[in-house]
Amino acid sequence: MKQLYILFVFMLLVACGNDKNNEQSKETLLETDDLIVTKQQFENEKMHFGTIKEHDFNAIIKASGMIDVPSHSQSKVSTFVGGYVTKTLLLIGDKVKKGEFLVSLENPEFVEIQQQYLELSEQLNYLKSEFTRQKTLYDEKITSEKNFLKAESEYKSNLAQYNGLKKKLQMMNINPTSVENGSITSSISLYAPIDGYVTKINVSNGTYVSPADVILEIIATDHVHLELSVFEKDILKIKKGQKINFRIPEASDSIYTAEVHLVGTAIDPISRRVTVHGHIDDDNTQFIVGMFAEAEIIIGTSKRMALPVTAIIEIENEYFALVLENETADGYHLKKVKLDIGLQTEDFVEILNSEALKDKKIIVDGTYMLLNESEGGEH
Repeated sequence: MKQLYILFVFMLLVACGNDKNNEQSKETLLETDDLIVTKQQFENEKMHFGTIKEHDFNAIIKASGMIDVPSHSQSKVSTFVGGYVTKTLLLIGDKVKKGEFLVSLENPEFVEIQQQYLELSEQLNYLKSEFTRQKTLYDEKITSEKNFLKAESEYKSNLAQYNGLKKKLQMMNINPTSVENGSITSSISLYAPIDGYVTKINVSNGTYVSPADVILEIIATDHVHLELSVFEKDILKIKKGQKINFRIPEASDSIYTAEVHLVGTAIDPISRRVTVHGHIDDDNTQFIVGMFAEAEIIIGTSKRMALPVTAIIEIENEYFALVLENETADGYHLKKVKLDIGLQTEDFVEILNSEALKDKKIIVDGTYMLLNESEGGEH
């Protein structure tokens, strides 16, 4: 136990010593303008020289939104008449083709509708014959106009009911010809209206569904797009055709690209934002509808003199670069140059006082390690 205590105290002292050395090295870098790095250190810390160069900096507008699909790529499946679910084999995520069977419903009312249609069909044949007969007799002045008009009215009224029930049967996916041939069923089938994936199922076997109920939802993901929300103050800067860089922060670190396709013409009165519709460049990426997206809309590009982020040393809110003064057989004599920085990206930083670094060799990799080294560049 005593040995463990001694070991703990030793480790604590070492940690305190490292923190102190780190602070001293920062103070050293802040207070001195000259540093010497041996060639052995240069190689060990994988340092590299580079120069200040022009790089493209984008003027951007930040936006957020989600992955979405057009309205015609979404379908909510429901029924025109209520019934009990008797068969459904689908699971969320299943892919379906247009016209593929989805679910079957059963209800005694389906039988009644078909019976009514069959009865009307039989009556229609008789009434049509009677109407034709009365018309002939009326044309030959054998019967009265009253009898003719009565036959005409009964026939046309029956025909209207017949056509209405026929259309209803077609909407229920029941073949009217089969009913006229005496084939009556107590169940109907619902079919996929579009190609896509099942995203929601609201029923199970035995569930009663009414015409107002959504049985399931299908989404086609062939044409996913970006639906972004942009503040009112920025909307006049956004035009069709501008490039968009976006990422899905919860799912990937990758940067994806898109293009502004439509700019909304109405401002949300509550959020004061406008919708911007973007077409994604790579349609093959398996985005999921509803994914949150962070985006940057590029409204312009300019070339600026810049250094890599790895070349910048930040000490107490001031920025420096290490410039080669001269090289000896044993090492490099470096001079610290204070920087005025401007625009920044993930990889580069604009240098406003670039003339101070013109035609100079600058350490662009390994500068961070110098913060962990003691005065004079020695370990």
